[in-house]
Formats: sequence, C-alpha cells, structure tokens
Amino acid sequence: MNSGVSVSAAVDELALGETFTFDELVAAVQRRRQRRLRIVELTDLSDHNGLCAVLLTTDAEDLIVHARSDSVLHRQQFVLHELAHMILGHEIDDDSDGPDFLLPDIPAETRRRLLRRQNLDTGEEVLAEIIADNLAAAIRGSAKQSSRYLEIFG
Repeated sequence: MNSGVSVSAAVDELALGETFTFDELVAAVQRRRQRRLRIVELTDLSDHNGLCAVLLTTDAEDLIVHARSDSVLHRQQFVLHELAHMILGHEIDDDSDGPDFLLPDIPAETRRRLLRRQNLDTGEEVLAEIIADNLAAAIRGSAKQSSRYLEIFG
C-alpha cells in the first residue's frame, strides 16, 4: 500500500466497523498479514530515549516492542503507530545489506527502519500517526469493555 491510499480506506480494509476493541484490531492485523503478532513492553526503553516503539519481524512472527511510559495514552499511541505502519504496508525500500560495524547484532532491515523513523516529518510517519489517531478514536468508541487492551495499557 502506498501513501496515496486514504486513511479511511486502509482501516476499512480490516473490516472492523466504526468501533472495535484493541483485541479485534490485533486479530484483524494478524489475519491480514497471516502472521502472529506479539506486543511487548521493554521496561529498559523509555520514551525519553527517543525511541518509543519498533516493529520487528522474524520468520515466525511480528513483534512490536514499546517503551514504558507512565501515560496509558502514550503507550497506546506507540503501539497504534506501529500497527498503522503494518496496516499501510510500509516496507523498507533500501536494499543495502552491507555490514554494520557499530550495530552488528541488529538485522540490517531493522537498522534501516529505526533510522528512517527518526525523521518524523516523512509522509509515511505522518500518515501512520493519522491512522494511529483514528484507531485510538475507534477503540475509545467501542462499547465492549473486556479486552486485552486494559491488560496491555493499564
């Protein structure tokens, strides 16, 4: 999916309706990607470090690792932003796989994604944030109260 796709069309493709729970959103993303998705808080990572969340992919699953924050809304936004990138199908477009002598244990694709996401003014980052905001509004609008959302975001 490219940045020309409208925000509403990207979310509509998940077939979730006007409101949905966090669990329903995660399940829809997993179905669409046909992969397991785990969401993990990394207590050693802080939003003060400048890195709030990152999507990591392995052969077996997708993993969103997010920073600890005292604000439930911040933690929610960290994860929803990464889910938005997944929904939009934002892929790495740099195919340079050369060795990195400073960060040799981090896969090249992850390094590129982290470095690219430090520039928050790109079209992909702005669009992901818009979708994250829309997802948050739909989750808040959901009438369902029982959800892993509370377990994850407090």
